[in-house]
Amino acid sequence: MNNQTLVKRDLAVLWHPCSQMKDHEQLPLIPIKSGRGVWLEDFDGNRYLDAISSWWVNLFGHANPLINQAVKAQLDTLEHVILGGFTHQAAVELAEKLVEITPPGLQKCFYADNGSSAIEIALKMSFHYWRNLGQSQKAKFITLENSYHGETLGALAVGNVALYKDTYGPLLMDVISVASPDCYNREAGESWRDYSIRRFADMEQTLARYADTVCAVIVEPLVQCAGGMRMYDPVYLTLLREACDKYRVHLIADEIAVGFGRTGTLFACEQATISPDFMCLSKGLTGGYLPLSAVLTTDTVYQAFYDDYQNLTAFLHSHSYTGNALGCRAALATIGLFQSQDVLVNNRRLALAMGKAAERFKQHPHVAEVRQTGMILAIELVKNRQTREAYPWQQRRGLKVYRYALSKGVLLRPLGNVIYFMPPYVISESEIELMAEVAWHGIQLATQD
Repeated sequence: MNNQTLVKRDLAVLWHPCSQMKDHEQLPLIPIKSGRGVWLEDFDGNRYLDAISSWWVNLFGHANPLINQAVKAQLDTLEHVILGGFTHQAAVELAEKLVEITPPGLQKCFYADNGSSAIEIALKMSFHYWRNLGQSQKAKFITLENSYHGETLGALAVGNVALYKDTYGPLLMDVISVASPDCYNREAGESWRDYSIRRFADMEQTLARYADTVCAVIVEPLVQCAGGMRMYDPVYLTLLREACDKYRVHLIADEIAVGFGRTGTLFACEQATISPDFMCLSKGLTGGYLPLSAVLTTDTVYQAFYDDYQNLTAFLHSHSYTGNALGCRAALATIGLFQSQDVLVNNRRLALAMGKAAERFKQHPHVAEVRQTGMILAIELVKNRQTREAYPWQQRRGLKVYRYALSKGVLLRPLGNVIYFMPPYVISESEIELMAEVAWHGIQLATQD
């Protein structure tokens, strides 16, 4: 088997995600044969540093021996069983562990298959909760501009990135959008904290106006990832929690991309010392091994559904692979690595190394901002640094960085004109330097007129 053979077979039958397939007439697919640590290898022996953790899911490297062992052991015992009316050890142990490690008050765990499904569950639970309490007028959701919560219709509706959402507008429920606290838009000399506080005024006014008809506010804590890795201060979450309590509205924290150490704490909400009413988890939950998601919620929410069957208050949402034993065991092994190693301490060291490696980008004539939250670092390319005029999206400058980086053995997949680093936690400082060096030369090439 070689690259060319597999690519030909692939294009005959496969439709790839988040892709214009016609691009692959000029941009060859990369067939991966194996992975080890932060490295991927294709069938022709070329290696690629996975600087984006394979869409933000891989925490402890490809083919991690401890996670491998856990999944293999589970495979010999039980691969899957229906979770309706049945249970199994891995699902129970993982739910216990998630209740233990997530913010206080989150006491019940509902499983699904992926991040979008977790969002759907949280939206439906919130709406259904108020309905069970006799407040069926509470049927709206508040979301932030530039947010992204997934591709299924409910998740897409509460997102706000036009590229993904606009085509399907006629299919989507109406939501209330509020200006984002995205600190890229702050005034010169204004701190992240001050800007985030200033932007919260919009949320406060919206809640005051619509609270009687709103189920929940949904946010990505600290980093709006698919919206260009835009970031804001934890104070916004602190104020939001207080306001949601004041106006009797649920708070849904979408920690699918930012959970499990990405922002410097195990969960981003910890930096604001808050507990949401719903926390959605996926991606890094299984260390990048298997599709699994979880929605954590409070006993108060749970009790609103706990009733005699004939009262029809039960939450009847389900997935065939709910609580899959292999996925649960991979997740337990992943959490075990956090608890047996000083992962967060080591991540702080790695985050400092990433920041240092990216210092020179701050003076680049086509870089408007270098921003960082924990193990997420983003570089915003612009046509004009002084005015922050963006490059026309049609020029696909980020794609030029992607192609160059692949030629140098680094997997960078920009979000438009935002180049970002979001590597596995097992990356070394020398590999960080390589990642930044390749990104620098890719940006030099991409910004030549």
